[in-house]
Amino acid sequence: MAAGIGSRYGGIKQIDGFGPHGETIMDYSLFDAVRAGFTKIVFIVRDEILDTVKEKFLPKLQGKVEVEFVVQSLDKFVPAQYQNPERTKPWGTGHALLCAKDVISEPFVAINADDFYGKESFESIANFFAKDTFGEHAMVGYTLEKVLSEHGSVSRGCGERDAEGFLKNVIERVTIVKENGKIISKEKEGDRELSPDIPTSMNFWGFQPNIFPFAQSLFEDFLKNNGGNLKSEFYIPLIVTEMIRHGKGKVRVLSGSDNWFGVTYKEDKEEVSQKLKMQVAFGAYPEKLW
Repeated sequence: MAAGIGSRYGGIKQIDGFGPHGETIMDYSLFDAVRAGFTKIVFIVRDEILDTVKEKFLPKLQGKVEVEFVVQSLDKFVPAQYQNPERTKPWGTGHALLCAKDVISEPFVAINADDFYGKESFESIANFFAKDTFGEHAMVGYTLEKVLSEHGSVSRGCGERDAEGFLKNVIERVTIVKENGKIISKEKEGDRELSPDIPTSMNFWGFQPNIFPFAQSLFEDFLKNNGGNLKSEFYIPLIVTEMIRHGKGKVRVLSGSDNWFGVTYKEDKEEVSQKLKMQVAFGAYPEKLW
């Protein structure tokens, strides 16, 4: 998913260079996916960056995997009565997922373009799909305290799992900050302190294709209630929580890598660049990926 506008970053972070030779964060995810055995890549982008993304990634991936490009436009799957020329914000990660439904008919993984997930996470979810999972979905979970930013608030999907390791729910908390040694979610009802050990979604999901019709129906309901709000977003955690609540699917929680890092603010860039250089120095990645 690479259609975000990067308002807090102040630029198009999906295609910004972070690695030793100007590699994007997405380059490392693609490299990890290919070596974990994935055979198809779908880029979900805004129309403004479509040509740039094609130019940047097609030469690297041709001959290695099947490649598709999908545009997440503001009117895609949005009925006319909910389209507003004043809206500039994408409809969110759940809508991004829906935008790819016509080119995906197999089990798949959905990830953010601007997060580094680590080799182990791709191996974990590849192994999950390689087993007879009985139609289960999966969430790669990270510990909340390890996925925050030192430079401002972040949005995170905070989950809860049952005794069998399945997800009970996941709530998108959009303003999480560190304050006085505590992790606080700023909410309309007031501040909520969060446990540092909460299994957290960094939008690394494994889905069966039957997620699409449920998501489509839920998006239609979402628009009825939120279509007039120019800043409303339809998030993947909402789809997952409602799917679990209605008994339409089970979501296994998998352990994520300890090496997650991402970029939300411009100030994160130098730190991310240094971490990628360390990954190369430790031999986790070659000096030149492709």
